[in-house]
Amino acid sequence: LVGPDTFTLCICLFIYDATGYGPVFEDQPVDTIYPEESPEAKITLSCRARANPPATYTWRLNSRNIDQDEDNHYTLVGGNLVISNPIKNKHVGKYTCKATNDYGTVVSREAAVQFGYLDFFSSEEREAVYVKEGQGAVLLCAPPPHYPDELSFRWILNEFPVFIPLDKRRFISQTTGNLFISKVDSSDSGNYSCFVSSASIAKSVFSKFIPLVPLAERPIRKYPADIKVKFPDTFALVGQNITLECFALGNPIPQIRWRKMDGELPANHEVSMAGAHLQLYHVQYEDEGTYECEALNSKGKDWHRARVSVEAFPEWTESISSTERDISSDYTMSCEASGKPKPHVHWLKNGYPYDKHDLKFRGLTFEDSGMYQCRAENRHGVVYADAELRIICFVTFIRMLIWEDGSLEIICFVTFIRMLIWEDGSLEIKCFVTFIRMLIWEDGSLEILNVTRADEGRYTCFAENDRGKANSTGFLSITEATKITLAPSNADVTAGESASMQCAASHDSTLDITFVWTMDGRSIDFDRDGPEILLIIKNTQLNHSGRYTCTAQTPVDNVSASADLVVRGPPGPPGGVRVEEIRNKSVRLIWSSGADNHSPISKYTVQCRDWFSQEDWRDATTSPPDVEGNAETATVVDLFPWTEYEFRVIATNTLGTGDPSSPSPKVTTLEAVPVVAPSDIGGGGGTSKELTITWTPVQPQYYYGRNFGYIIAFKPHDVYEWMKVTVADPEAKHYVHKDSSIPASTEFQVKVKAFNIKGEGPYSLTAVIYSAQDVPSEAPASVEARALSATEAIVWWLPVIQHTVEGYQVRYWMKVEDREASSQRVVVSSRENQTRLENMRPNSPYLIEVRAYNAAGYGPPSHHFQIYTKKARIRPPKIISKKLKGTSVNIAWEHVEPLANESTIDGYKVLYRKAGLSTGLLYTTRKRSIDLPMPRDGDCVVEVRAHSEGGDGAVAQVRISGKHQSKPLHPFHMTVDSTKDPPPILYDCRLH
Repeated sequence: LVGPDTFTLCICLFIYDATGYGPVFEDQPVDTIYPEESPEAKITLSCRARANPPATYTWRLNSRNIDQDEDNHYTLVGGNLVISNPIKNKHVGKYTCKATNDYGTVVSREAAVQFGYLDFFSSEEREAVYVKEGQGAVLLCAPPPHYPDELSFRWILNEFPVFIPLDKRRFISQTTGNLFISKVDSSDSGNYSCFVSSASIAKSVFSKFIPLVPLAERPIRKYPADIKVKFPDTFALVGQNITLECFALGNPIPQIRWRKMDGELPANHEVSMAGAHLQLYHVQYEDEGTYECEALNSKGKDWHRARVSVEAFPEWTESISSTERDISSDYTMSCEASGKPKPHVHWLKNGYPYDKHDLKFRGLTFEDSGMYQCRAENRHGVVYADAELRIICFVTFIRMLIWEDGSLEIICFVTFIRMLIWEDGSLEIKCFVTFIRMLIWEDGSLEILNVTRADEGRYTCFAENDRGKANSTGFLSITEATKITLAPSNADVTAGESASMQCAASHDSTLDITFVWTMDGRSIDFDRDGPEILLIIKNTQLNHSGRYTCTAQTPVDNVSASADLVVRGPPGPPGGVRVEEIRNKSVRLIWSSGADNHSPISKYTVQCRDWFSQEDWRDATTSPPDVEGNAETATVVDLFPWTEYEFRVIATNTLGTGDPSSPSPKVTTLEAVPVVAPSDIGGGGGTSKELTITWTPVQPQYYYGRNFGYIIAFKPHDVYEWMKVTVADPEAKHYVHKDSSIPASTEFQVKVKAFNIKGEGPYSLTAVIYSAQDVPSEAPASVEARALSATEAIVWWLPVIQHTVEGYQVRYWMKVEDREASSQRVVVSSRENQTRLENMRPNSPYLIEVRAYNAAGYGPPSHHFQIYTKKARIRPPKIISKKLKGTSVNIAWEHVEPLANESTIDGYKVLYRKAGLSTGLLYTTRKRSIDLPMPRDGDCVVEVRAHSEGGDGAVAQVRISGKHQSKPLHPFHMTVDSTKDPPPILYDCRLH
């Protein structure tokens, strides 16, 4: 180089403006409900960001940029978007705001704009409600069309603004608006109107008056508790307050009790509205479970159970913050969110989706600078975290050389290695990097950069002040630098396999060396053996993926080498499953892809479950049938109309099938005309002049809509016109048509079809049935009877010769007391023409009649036949002795003299049986004693009773011991049991 003019500028420069920064939101748009009748004809969505230089703003509606030139309803005021004279079908949707300056772009949270309305009630008069006193009553509110769903309800009594007070007898459901009165009394008489308010649009309307007319009934009947207000399965978010409703009708007024089936009621609960409300405040996960309300009064009780499920809005557990980083350095951005279902996390850079799951930068460049946003979403909402990443170059001073030819060379002397790019018109600018090796810091420390062996030696530090001087000497030893000689290599395995990495290093022999392994900056602890380390990961899991770093360190230096481990496995669960475009047999399902776990997703499986299957998930039919791995939407078909469903999605790759997503919110398909007809049409029989029609009801999953019922069509086989009736009960199984003109046993054709609010379904196959028979027209002839004993008789008759007879009914009653109304009855089949009559009174006159019957009823009665039952049976005899005669024993008793109302004695019956058995040898005798063989072993019982035409008398009893007894017989004791009717006497023989 030839003699340039040289000068040096000692300045401190940054390549960026230290006072500048990217946009940071201070105000973001919020969900807005615009009342359709609002006098203020505009909507304002707020957006304001702190930024230097100031931010510029743009807005999007449903992911499309808003162009103010194309729609003059939009105006931008600062960052705020003003919608003038909004139009419902044009301006409803989800809005986002973007704020941009030189440092990057950030996107606001979504804000939904909806139009709120509350229509007026119908002008049609409401029908009066008549209720007996003591019964419960329900007055239906049926609120008019409205949005949003949140309404509050009160009821007016007779005139506005007289609102009915609520107590343990009266309750207003804040879900349906219906008024429930558990027990109506005369004071409830009046005109009632449902008063509905929408706080969102500050509007109220009220219905036509409903007259309530209590009907006097004496005495007032009582009814068991019957729960009419039942809280449904409920989802609550952590921190929310929820109210469960339960109310019952009944007389006396039921009491309501609450409990949690799997534990105690939460400490943060409150029961109000006389027990009808259970309020849970600041709900937590442990409050999840099945809750029961029980209603009870003196007549009975009822109960209802439903589940409370607790989920959570996304919440950051690890977030990001703005930072400055050196160029070429490594940096990791991470954020994690909790919530239920687990939130799906993805990234935005300068307002655009960033296709990285984890932000791990290796060698930062200026292109990595910008505004980053982390977005966590589940079905309950979205949260954002914003941060600015800035890449810097720092310069300490510059030397400029001007050459004779006028060219300029700039040499940059820097204390740190940074990249600095200069631009200055046509000038040629060069930037060189030079080191100042030794630096003395303000605190007196000496720093030596890029040391060599030549730097080894003794160093002395001198210090002085106005009090004196001092120095200190130390020796600097230079050792060999530690170097990695075997660096770990990248590895790629499938979950469940083993992975290994090796690491070795050379170092100064005078120093000890240790090795440290880290994964993504977190230390790993394991056994070490020698200067070479083998890291083995057995049964790898997906969470083992990451950057592994081996650090060899001595007391004076350290060196590191890194490698990446990729663990591939089945996909993670998809996120954000939601349902759109609900039809009667199909829905459109949308979801967000979960982690592919380093193996591309090949397909998705959609599953569903409905209200009827409860916990049973099944594969759903989709269109297209095969859902490809790059899809995030599918149409589910072949669903049942008017059925509550929830859906989930499962991802599959070449390594397997992953866990299912969290279920979608429950949705109900639209209503449709029923297509299933009742089955097993039949009937016939019944009473005279009736036609009974039966069928098997349609299962609830085939109702397909509200107001489900049946239409029954029938006609005689020779008639052209069909008669039709409607049965509104969906669970009905039969219908009885009564008509005095219906001939007996006539052939009818019958068919049944279902209907609901959408229309009528197809008829069933036509069945042939017959109308009911006529009752038998003849009475049995030649009825005769005779008494068998004091309590029994037998009756017989000549059969009725009619093929329709199915059997006979015999009635009998005491003539002297004229007890025909409470007569006893015996029924026999048509094959029988006689029967026994039992449980009659002794020595009494009885009248007997016989009727033939069939399914239509009873025919005419026969003539009455009179009999007299025999006198009552005899009292028990008194046993007076038991004597041993060799191998037999003699039992003697006193003769029984019959009373006036007892039959004459014909003789005696003696039953000789083993103790504990009910049968044995039966002897008859006219004597007053009998010889019986002594039992060989064990005890025997002797039962003696008198016998007459009135039947067998009461029993006297004595016990005899077997031959193994060594003691002789002696006089015995006798005890009498007179508690039975007729009173038997029990003689108990005991040997002394």
